[in-house]
Amino acid sequence: MSGGGGERQGGTAQELGATDSAANKREIVVNVESSSSIPYHYSNRHSLRLRNSAFFIPPAPLTVASTLPKEMGRWETVVLAYKTLGVVFGGLVTSPLYVYPSMPLKSPTEQDYLGIYSIMFWTLTLIGVVKYTCIALKADDQGEGGTFALYSLLCRNMNIGLLSSKQVQTNSSSSHSVLLGSTENKSRLRMFFERSIVARRVLLFIAMLGTCMLIGDGILTPAISVLSAMDGIRAPFPSVSKSLVEALSAGVLVVLFLLQKFGTSRVSFMFSPIMGAWTLCTPLVGIYSIIKHYPSIFKALSPHYILRFFWRNGKEGWLLLGGTVLCITGSEALFADLGHFNRSSIQIAFLLTIYPSLVLTYAGQTAYLIKNPTDHDDGFYKFIPTTIYWPVFIISTLAAIVASQSLISATFSVIKQSVVLDYFPKIKVVHTSSNKEGEVYSPEVNYILMVLCVAVILIFGDGKDIGNAFGVVVSLVMLITTILLTLVMIMIWRTPPWLVAIYFFIFFTMEGVYASAVLSKIPEGGWIPFAISFILAFIMFGWFYGRQKKMEYELTHKIDLERLGMLLSEPGIQRVPGLCFFYTNIQDGLTPILGHYIKNMRSLHTVTIFTTLRYLLVPKVAAHERIVVNRLGLEGVYGCVIQYGYADSLNLEGDGFVNQVTDSLQVYIQNCPDNLTSDHEEVQEEISAFEEAKLAGVVHIRGKTRFYIGNNCGWFDRSMLAFYEFLHGNCRSALPALGVPLSQRIEVGMLYEA
Repeated sequence: MSGGGGERQGGTAQELGATDSAANKREIVVNVESSSSIPYHYSNRHSLRLRNSAFFIPPAPLTVASTLPKEMGRWETVVLAYKTLGVVFGGLVTSPLYVYPSMPLKSPTEQDYLGIYSIMFWTLTLIGVVKYTCIALKADDQGEGGTFALYSLLCRNMNIGLLSSKQVQTNSSSSHSVLLGSTENKSRLRMFFERSIVARRVLLFIAMLGTCMLIGDGILTPAISVLSAMDGIRAPFPSVSKSLVEALSAGVLVVLFLLQKFGTSRVSFMFSPIMGAWTLCTPLVGIYSIIKHYPSIFKALSPHYILRFFWRNGKEGWLLLGGTVLCITGSEALFADLGHFNRSSIQIAFLLTIYPSLVLTYAGQTAYLIKNPTDHDDGFYKFIPTTIYWPVFIISTLAAIVASQSLISATFSVIKQSVVLDYFPKIKVVHTSSNKEGEVYSPEVNYILMVLCVAVILIFGDGKDIGNAFGVVVSLVMLITTILLTLVMIMIWRTPPWLVAIYFFIFFTMEGVYASAVLSKIPEGGWIPFAISFILAFIMFGWFYGRQKKMEYELTHKIDLERLGMLLSEPGIQRVPGLCFFYTNIQDGLTPILGHYIKNMRSLHTVTIFTTLRYLLVPKVAAHERIVVNRLGLEGVYGCVIQYGYADSLNLEGDGFVNQVTDSLQVYIQNCPDNLTSDHEEVQEEISAFEEAKLAGVVHIRGKTRFYIGNNCGWFDRSMLAFYEFLHGNCRSALPALGVPLSQRIEVGMLYEA
């Protein structure tokens, strides 16, 4: 209703009574557009229940699931796979631009290059094909991917208890359709996490760290990709200064970020031809280089070249892994961008185009370097034949721009997931597609990324320093994903222990060795992602801590129907004429702000409708299912849930919304089985009261809360809650822009004692 500092009473995705089963309850869903054909959903009991005098509003009707998108056809999937080239794989397929230049090679030999290529081949095969394409993509959380989606999936299927109340059971994807089983069938590890608050907090920290590292990746990928591509102009024109290359790179990135508001679909349609050209031309150049320089390069596919490489180079070989790991950079975006596309399209694109392209391109680069061992500092452009240098330069520059898109899109996705899960301050999230829930754009995040990317280029212009930072991000994000995937395999998929052990040993060992190598680069630029991740993690933890404290207070001080009845029966409390929409989001109860309001205003409107906005993971909610109403057992007090999807326009402007709700309640009253046997005059009196209240005036009331930090608070609570108040005061309101007239808005302020 108001600006940035407003508390979220009835905010996005909040559900009243959402944890209760729909079975054995009656609910009436009213078609507010056509009174001649009104569908009702009945069951054995009323939707109104008194459980310890608790407040209850029924969950969404099951028919809402009919609005979910249908399965894609074969050709639609192929077209979508083509579009993924412009969004998902940009960072991964352009990695040849900077992998060899990022390695601190000293007088490399033929055997060294064969060992390096063998490492890159098996890294791409095991991590790219096996881990991400075949395993991770199946661990989606309702179509979303990434580290926080894995954490959400674990919380959704286990009694972890750190997710906020908005995370309710909805239509799950097929990836976690496994039956949860009874308590005796739970694994020991799952029971350990459910019982140990320390283990749950460590798991949350790991998920937060992975999320923050991926956001850091979204800053570094555009910087290193564009800078490495633009640096190719200095080979034919040595007089071009490094500062000019940095300025050109920064200008290119600014234009890219300004295009983000048009949405992933439009951007990918424009970018996919570029990536298609890049994916085709680089392996062709690689094949030419293999034939010309070293036709037997594929003997390096034998893993024994890796063993010989480390035996011969020792510590120096271990340090070179800090550059080698960049060959798999962007693989996390393959998983995190899942919400923008789908599993099949990403798998088709990677296995049929990206993977073969990378294997051949690195083979060609390595073949060239074996014959020209001192050219590794410019290992990409030097292996391009002179006759096609400029066409490849143009394609590589455009491809580097596209490469930035994959991590930018992934950053939007993980930020959106964090906001929905209530682990990040409220920001504006725009759905740029009417049929794809995961395709989002955030103006604030976009411009912050733009500023940071340009700053990284201008301050740390050396590609090797950025490469060192990049390696830290890539290795740690992969390691965190491996840990979370292992937990999913054990506790949700119920994978046989021996398969889990093989998976964990191979990938944790491989990525652990990579991580140990890149951590040695922290003084040489590797500190950049740590600084960014620390700041982001502090913001996430501060917000989470404040939200948990607020939730604890509200659950402790919630108002139930018995308490509301006592408040209204107190001497001096009046029922003033008018229709009031009181926004609330407390499960099994009403917000403490209600008691605060009644005690101080000494009144409540004759007709008060406690309203909740319920966000559903569907594009649009059918008009006849949008408003769910019921009685709450007190005179003139009703409950209303407004359901909306991510492509719905939620606007309460004018009298349209008020009329829809009152019409729904009137139909509900007339058709409620209790009233079928009641006196007809009583029903008419109740309906007449509605009309009189509406004529007397309509008002919308919501809460605006803050913490009161007293002297009895410890230093930790004081500092964290003060930080939360700062974040809360500067973020957007969680209530959508409902368009309620200013003259009808009332905000009730209340201090929550910390």
